[in-house]
Amino acid sequence: MTNIEKTLELSNLFLIYKNLLTEKQKLYFELYVDEDLSLQEIAEEFGISRAAVHDSITKTSEAIYNFESKLKLKSKKDRLNQIISYYKNSSNSETQELIRKLEEE
Repeated sequence: MTNIEKTLELSNLFLIYKNLLTEKQKLYFELYVDEDLSLQEIAEEFGISRAAVHDSITKTSEAIYNFESKLKLKSKKDRLNQIISYYKNSSNSETQELIRKLEEE
């Protein structure tokens, strides 16, 4: 897996699990991943060391992967999307209605 793929995966997992993180974890992670700020830029912005920012980003990443390992919300969502895609072409009107309702949620 390339660095870009890892970052994209981590960003997608962050969207699912961010409410389980502290405000500082969310803030540093968003600045680093979404805003593409360097560790040094984040450190200067908040008056902390680069190592502290690195430690926070590392722990946040580990926490996000740990959440997915235990809760599997992204895996379940991906599987559900596969099932929906499979049945989307069904001619059964009841099936089509169920899919429409699922997609609205």
